[in-house]
Amino acid sequence: MNFRSQVTSAEVNKPKAMLDIHVDRQVHILLLRRSYAADGTNGTLTYRGKHICHTIELADKANAKRVSCIPEGRYKLTRYHSKRFPNAIGVSQVPNRSGILFHAANDALSELQGCIAPVTTLTGAGRGSESNNALNELKALVNCLWDMGGEVYLLVK
Repeated sequence: MNFRSQVTSAEVNKPKAMLDIHVDRQVHILLLRRSYAADGTNGTLTYRGKHICHTIELADKANAKRVSCIPEGRYKLTRYHSKRFPNAIGVSQVPNRSGILFHAANDALSELQGCIAPVTTLTGAGRGSESNNALNELKALVNCLWDMGGEVYLLVK
């Protein structure tokens, strides 16, 4: 799916100066709807009603660091860069937590420590497949929105 098509052609064709004025005030919301199980948390991520990918996380353990999914709420997405996760998407303002990222993983229990993994297909509670493909789709969308000057938030329900 080409996420640049999510942006209207009028926005793309505006002169840069006009685009910056319009988009600077624009806030984009990615909606993550989740279901909870003892072995993990599964979700579906959408933007403007269109499916982006599924997600996997650890089970809900009252927001305990490194062993729980993040709590429901609204979080600003940020650019994050490290040697292990270059050009990653950070999830900021999570209460009592730091270092929360979107990164590739296919099994929450063995590969995540509180982060969120996009996956193409859900295969069980906290498990999925083709995470790298889903992560690339998510990055394409979020980077496009950031490049246009917009703020991007994750709404977890």
